[in-house]
Amino acid sequence: MTTAEPAPARWISARVRILLWLLVVMAVALAAVATTTRSVLVRDVDHRISRLLAQETSEFTNFEAQGFDPETGRRFTDPDRLIHVFLERQYADTDEELLGLVAREGLSPAQRVQQREIPVRRPLHEDGAARRAIFEADEATGTLHRPEGEIRWAKVSVARHGGEPEAAFVVAFHPERELARVNEVFRLMLAISGVALMMTTGIGWAVAGRILKPVRTVRTAAAQLTEQDLTRRIPVQGRDDVAALAETFNAMLDRLERAFAAQREFVDDAGHELRTPITIVRGHLELMGDDPAEREETVRLVTDELDRMSRIVEDLLLLAKAERPDFVTPAPVQLAELTADVFVKARTLGERDWQLPEVADGEAELDAQRITQAMVQLAQNAVQHTTAGQTVRIGSRLCGNRVELYVADSGPGVQPQDADVIFERFRRGTARRGARTTGAGLGLSIVRAIAEGHRGGVRLEPSAAGATFVLDLPLEEDR
Repeated sequence: MTTAEPAPARWISARVRILLWLLVVMAVALAAVATTTRSVLVRDVDHRISRLLAQETSEFTNFEAQGFDPETGRRFTDPDRLIHVFLERQYADTDEELLGLVAREGLSPAQRVQQREIPVRRPLHEDGAARRAIFEADEATGTLHRPEGEIRWAKVSVARHGGEPEAAFVVAFHPERELARVNEVFRLMLAISGVALMMTTGIGWAVAGRILKPVRTVRTAAAQLTEQDLTRRIPVQGRDDVAALAETFNAMLDRLERAFAAQREFVDDAGHELRTPITIVRGHLELMGDDPAEREETVRLVTDELDRMSRIVEDLLLLAKAERPDFVTPAPVQLAELTADVFVKARTLGERDWQLPEVADGEAELDAQRITQAMVQLAQNAVQHTTAGQTVRIGSRLCGNRVELYVADSGPGVQPQDADVIFERFRRGTARRGARTTGAGLGLSIVRAIAEGHRGGVRLEPSAAGATFVLDLPLEEDR
């Protein structure tokens, strides 16, 4: 039974994601604005209705307390007459009803004075059940919800002879048209928001594409890169973040190109250096006879070649570690003590005229073991290119905020054309300084790696005779 292969993962481009997020944010913002505007308009309608109801009931209350019957010139004693006279003097708004309800007339609206028709489906004066509900309500104001439409009302009860109210003045307002205008504004804002979203979609798509064009160029260039072709670069336009990304990508390609070139050269040189001892070992083993002396000589030669290969491998591993951030571990070191230790260890490398002309007095942030390794390597290099009795000088000196540790010999020196290549891997220079050199050309590369690990460098100083190698290092670690 075969299992189905998983479907390839679908991905959404950055352009689409940017546009979607932009639309979501804009939609939420526009919806919030429209909703807030509608809420503000509805609140204004409510406040206006509340003020109107309060104003009408306040006028009736004042009239009841201070008014006089125009026929008798006296205070009103009959609720019917009070309401009738007041309503005759009022003028209702378009959506407003002013009613006088009399209990003994069965809540008849006969005393109502209405100056215009109410543009609603069923006015309050035609709805007996609604009138009774308002008259019998304990509250002085409220809202009546009907299938025919909502009514906001307020009333002032009149009881001239004590007990239950005999009549009531009612102000009713129908907010349907006001709310319809609010909803119309809300729908208009939604329509405008929809058009704005459509325009934003088009503009956002074009702008996102223009902004992300260099990113797509980077992706295309990255997809076309191979180990054999690292020459492609991205054109840099402008001074924005995208241009900085292109510059960073180009710089990364430069580093990759140099790294791959160095790697290929390193592999070629390492293969060449290791191929020779392997060929020698194989040739001697194939030609080895039964003679004990011959076998002993062959074993000696093979062992010597294997030791040489082992040293090459160890040096290669050390150079590989030089790329790691923990290659050096700086700590406070006394320069005088470090220089003296190096001098004592170097004296065992050969019978030379070892000299210690100067010693720096101070403290530096260095990896003592790595610096000792580099200085001993330089001393070993000096021994290989000098003979017994020749002078080799080791010393250190302070130069401002830097320290220089050097090894100088009195050998044949280095040819000027070789000064630029001797620090490269597997390079010994075109002119050999001595006949007893058996190294693989990695010693000075290791010295340079240690110096660069300390944020410093190594150089060959010109001199009239011999060669002087100098480690130039900062006194404090760069942080």
